[in-house]
Amino acid sequence: MNSFMFLLVIVAFLFSLWAQFRVKGNFNKWAKVANTSGMTGYDAARRMLDANGLGDVPIEPVRGSLSDHYDPIHRVVRLSEPVYYERSIAAISVACHEVGHAIQHKVHYPMLTLRHRMFPVVNFASGIAPFMLLAGFLFSSFNLIGLGIIFFSAAVAFQLVTLPVEFNASNRARQVMVEQGFIRNEEERGVAKVLNAAALTYVAAALVSLLELLRLITMFLGNRD
Repeated sequence: MNSFMFLLVIVAFLFSLWAQFRVKGNFNKWAKVANTSGMTGYDAARRMLDANGLGDVPIEPVRGSLSDHYDPIHRVVRLSEPVYYERSIAAISVACHEVGHAIQHKVHYPMLTLRHRMFPVVNFASGIAPFMLLAGFLFSSFNLIGLGIIFFSAAVAFQLVTLPVEFNASNRARQVMVEQGFIRNEEERGVAKVLNAAALTYVAAALVSLLELLRLITMFLGNRD
């Protein structure tokens, strides 16, 4: 059983690598396709923020590739330079997705609120879980292993909660992009490719963590017997 679970974790890990490769591939492909509206990622994000009563939320360029994110603490949308300045399908897709998180924050989207409340606990738990598990297996301490599994479970729960947050942000982005005329009908395919590939990375990461948790639980129960 342990060997089978380990094999599943390896398969899920390979799936995660493939998902990361796919998101980069789709972004690079659609980064070369100009959008017909002529908007940059900044333009699209600004218009979407303003249309949703978030005119006070700034947009900042940041270095790096696919480093885009919404900072809920400082209430700022940060876009990587290729997204901020470019006029591609990929740029406006990613920009609007991040604004989707800002809208979630404004309307108190339940899963995002839960995610924010979980973060301090998960940040601590994910840091200490590996050490507890390692010490538990080294010293054959079921109590330490059990605690390590509990802390690791918190990290897995956080990743599972992240899934609806990401999918909802993408759905909000696509809806606004169509309704506000950011894209034409024939461009929806490119937007879907970019956003779906990005969402797949979160699915893959959650799957890897979930299977690893099940493997640890199986090992724990097996050793106790």
